[in-house]
Amino acid sequence: MNLAAHDSTFLEQTGQPAYLARLNDAQRQAVEHGDGKIAGPLLVIAGAGSGKTNTLAHRVAHLIVKGADPRRILLMTFSRRAASEMARRVERIAGEVLGRDAAVITDALTWAGTFHGIGARLLRDYALEIGLDPAFTIHDREDSADLMNLVRHELGFSRTEARFPTKGTCLAIYSRAVNAQAPLGEVLGSAFPWCAGWAEQLKQLFAGYVEAKQAQNVLDYDDLLLYWAQMTAEPEIATHLGGRFDHVLVDEYQDTNRLQASILMALKPDGAGLTVVGDDAQSIYSFRAAEVRNILDFPRQFARTADVVMLERNYRSTETILAAANAVIGEASERFTKNLWSERKSADKPRLVTVRDEVEQANFVCDTILAEREAGTALKSQAVLFRASHHSGPLEIELTRRNIPFVKFGGLKFLDAAHVKDVLAVLRFAENPRDRVAGFRVLQLLPGIGPSAAAQVVEAMTSALDEAMGLAGWRPPQRAADDWPGFVSLYSGLRAGAKWPADLEQVRLWYEPHLERIHEDAITRRADLLQLEQIGSGYASRERFLTELTLDPPDATSDQAGPPHRDEDYLILSTIHSAKGQEWKNVFVLNTVDGCIPADLGVGTKEDIEEERRLLYVAMTRAKDNLNLVMPQRFFPHGQAARGDRHVYASRTRFIPASILAAFQQLSWPAAQAAQGRAPRPEVRVDIGARMRGMWK
Repeated sequence: MNLAAHDSTFLEQTGQPAYLARLNDAQRQAVEHGDGKIAGPLLVIAGAGSGKTNTLAHRVAHLIVKGADPRRILLMTFSRRAASEMARRVERIAGEVLGRDAAVITDALTWAGTFHGIGARLLRDYALEIGLDPAFTIHDREDSADLMNLVRHELGFSRTEARFPTKGTCLAIYSRAVNAQAPLGEVLGSAFPWCAGWAEQLKQLFAGYVEAKQAQNVLDYDDLLLYWAQMTAEPEIATHLGGRFDHVLVDEYQDTNRLQASILMALKPDGAGLTVVGDDAQSIYSFRAAEVRNILDFPRQFARTADVVMLERNYRSTETILAAANAVIGEASERFTKNLWSERKSADKPRLVTVRDEVEQANFVCDTILAEREAGTALKSQAVLFRASHHSGPLEIELTRRNIPFVKFGGLKFLDAAHVKDVLAVLRFAENPRDRVAGFRVLQLLPGIGPSAAAQVVEAMTSALDEAMGLAGWRPPQRAADDWPGFVSLYSGLRAGAKWPADLEQVRLWYEPHLERIHEDAITRRADLLQLEQIGSGYASRERFLTELTLDPPDATSDQAGPPHRDEDYLILSTIHSAKGQEWKNVFVLNTVDGCIPADLGVGTKEDIEEERRLLYVAMTRAKDNLNLVMPQRFFPHGQAARGDRHVYASRTRFIPASILAAFQQLSWPAAQAAQGRAPRPEVRVDIGARMRGMWK
């Protein structure tokens, strides 16, 4: 039966919209929960490859089709791109019923975005009620670290006898304490034990950091959630805010932290209209303070127990891959019991491949990938995953030697590039003259102005009645005299409110001479700035542009190790964390041994070990057709390879005990080499050194 006939038959038999025909029974149960009405809390446990995004999009569309006001639907995802893709799917699905009206209605689905993006919008909406200047700007992680460092220096902690934690470590500790809603001592003891001796100084530093942010009217990433949570702690505001939304839907709930969960509970304390979707077996971000207990405890957090729907049919992997993955996660101490199944039959079990060392591991991966390519599988359809970024080092060398193109995920982000940060700093300084980090960066672009001169300029602007007048009245040093009038003119124009996105072009034109002076590859970097203009044209205002771009930056375009052209074929290298949500025909997992998976630093507690188990499960469920778990018998701990043969003998990961080995095919790489016409390595061991010494006896 073709799809159209199937839809027609479904409509005749059930009297329901045909778009529900494409869902399996469990998906349909999740979509129809409450049948468009404001129902009790719903938890959808969506196994890997089970159509999670499709199900959530259908639920939103079903709510709209049943009459829900899209302006009163709050949809939160973990990336703006995911929210945009969700909105497109909702429009397409709703369009099958509503026709041309669907676009108008789904355009009103304006409250779809990330937790941080939604938080920024709500904070501006309620700024007057919570004593916040609505013109605040948002610092990214690097800017936040710079401000932390400034406070650190002012407090004298950069000149202590014993080395004080670096700015990045200080920010990580602060962020972990805020997002985990945990006391500083507990955070230091569990995640940063080497910093425990600085607890009192860190408290002082964090207090100074908060005061500096407030004085400069800036918020960091964590503030967007922290202020939101504090706002919802006020019953009157929480009631008003929760009343704005009939339906609240959250994707990837297993990745939320305690702060995000507290926000949801304050918005919908009785769970009415609340839907969360996720998979406890894919909770792998505790280093970002994600709390797996949020999803495990969700059904019992309301007076009325939440309904739970399990999505267990997998549309991605073969039945043999799923059998092995189910066996691995089945050893977990606590989980929502589910067993993924598939109609994709296969006789090929996942392979446990034993190799001699990391060099042979690289040879095995390269030979197998090239053989698959000769058999018609594109490089892009194959991926190599690893627990930590440095694990791919020997493989990258071998890929380069063999001229196999590859892209490694997790590299430089677009906003981390210095020239892009320079341009954005100009815009942020114009938007918020109290932003000292942005001001210092911009002013020091001018020849002849260093940190002390920049501090004088910022002070002159702060003490003046009007910041632009204070800037114009400051006398620059002789070396900066030629460039100063142009900068004053630019800043005054930006403060006066030039039309967006014309002011972005004005900043680029002003910056280009400095770009050529500072960077040798100015032509390549200028292309990034032109792309930045193109991105800016898609936003309604400068404030919106700065907020959204900071919260959800695009990938790099001119990174030296950037991706090849779209029409080229290339292999995917990725950490397991970066691979979550992706899928490939063939997947190779490197170093599937104790010490790597689980990581030697990831076995401190029972919770740590369970997350490492989930990490392996996520890696295995990325594969569609073929899965290779590679086990070098010896490997070099990170940083030791350069200091001689200080290798470690490894054993198979503890997450694949003997009791589940039947789910895998075991093979040794030298034997596989011989089968392909390559001679295996000799097993003989000879002490040549002893022979040399014996020659003189």
